[in-house]
Amino acid sequence: MTSKPPFFAAPEKLWVSDIASIAGLAAPAVDFEITSVGPLETAMPDQLAYMDNPKYLSALAGTSAGVCFVAARFSSQLPATTLGLIVNNPYESYSKVLARFYPEALSPHSNFGSSNVSATAVIHSSAGIAERVTIDPGAVIGPHARIGAGTTIGANAVIGPHVRIGCECSIGPGVTVTNTIMGDRIILHPGVRVGQDGFGFVIRGKGHLKVPQIGAVIIEDDVEIGANTTIDRGANRDTIIGEGTKIDNLVQIAHNVVIGRSCIIVSQTGIAGSTTLGDFVAIGGHSAIAGHLNIGDGVQVAAASGVMHDVPAGERWGGSPARPVSDFFRQYKTLEALASRRSHLAKNGGL
Repeated sequence: MTSKPPFFAAPEKLWVSDIASIAGLAAPAVDFEITSVGPLETAMPDQLAYMDNPKYLSALAGTSAGVCFVAARFSSQLPATTLGLIVNNPYESYSKVLARFYPEALSPHSNFGSSNVSATAVIHSSAGIAERVTIDPGAVIGPHARIGAGTTIGANAVIGPHVRIGCECSIGPGVTVTNTIMGDRIILHPGVRVGQDGFGFVIRGKGHLKVPQIGAVIIEDDVEIGANTTIDRGANRDTIIGEGTKIDNLVQIAHNVVIGRSCIIVSQTGIAGSTTLGDFVAIGGHSAIAGHLNIGDGVQVAAASGVMHDVPAGERWGGSPARPVSDFFRQYKTLEALASRRSHLAKNGGL
């Protein structure tokens, strides 16, 4: 296998005292240079690692990392050759340093290393393009569209008529955006589809009647949407994605859905039409949310759940059909006990 090419520029070295400062810690008694980061298993003495999961205790004990962010409860497992920086949230501290090492990895840039408008992009004469906009080859900008300052439009992306895209956004290769208003600092990864028809039909025996979808999609500031996710425009009201929400790859969001602020929606989730999610909702992967529901603020839904009823604020639900997690585990244990009892009876002739 050939060596890995330099997908990201080599980082500038940081002193351990710099790393501690980024994490909000006092400078340690010893200070030396750290060149980059690495996983516990392969990190070298000039690299930084982190550990916040008990599944990796053995990796922590055997690491060669020069420095490691670690929670206090695991710090006794650090080898003598590794300097431990004790923090409440090792992953958060590690992420801050990682951003310092590799700032260009925070947001996708032009695949062509460009900072201007490609001669092969197709831009309608009525479109408005602000300063510092990058448009890669093959992209299409439709009539009366507006692209904000500092935004990058990837190769072969299509921005439809009258679409509004804010400042410092990243629109990945092959993305399509129609019937949409977007805020600032939004990331759409490759293949995202936003603003297409919602799935609306009058179901009838003589053939299904298509219902015109006349709403839009509103995406607020600092939203990130993963590759190949689809967000349908509203039927008679707008589909809304709230500020700071992060959506994984391969998620389907149907027409009229309203998602609150700072939600997390993990891959292969589907949210049916006209459902509303409050703020800070977390939906585990491969979950299905039925239509016309209200999911309250701070709700957590376990992976592979099927939500068919409203969920009150702050609750944790799981299973299919989903129910409060305490009920889910109680029923699971009951079924497990019944299965064990049945097996016992079968082995003992029904006694």
